[in-house]
Amino acid sequence: MKKIFSVILLGIAIFTFAFSSPALADAASGAKVFTANCAQCHAGGKNLVNAAKTLKKEALVKFHMDTAEAIIAQVTNGKGAMPAFKGRLKPAQIEDVAAYVLDKADKNWK
Repeated sequence: MKKIFSVILLGIAIFTFAFSSPALADAASGAKVFTANCAQCHAGGKNLVNAAKTLKKEALVKFHMDTAEAIIAQVTNGKGAMPAFKGRLKPAQIEDVAAYVLDKADKNWK
């Protein structure tokens, strides 16, 4: 009986860790990182380099950048005129920036 109980507990623990979401990103911390690293080109959700590719909700959807994973990949690796921030920002900071961008896009950058 004790062995069965241990196996059940182990199974629950494995299931919990395997299917739990990663630590929640912090949009408030993301705001600070965004202001220090991104606002030069993306103030108010705009894009000074390519006016069509803003951080507004419609543009994020149009260019398939409307998920945290897509934004994290873009910020980490860069693309085109956007520099890569891998090595300059910690992964948690990049996750926070993604959370901030998605939050602001949902609020139309207000």
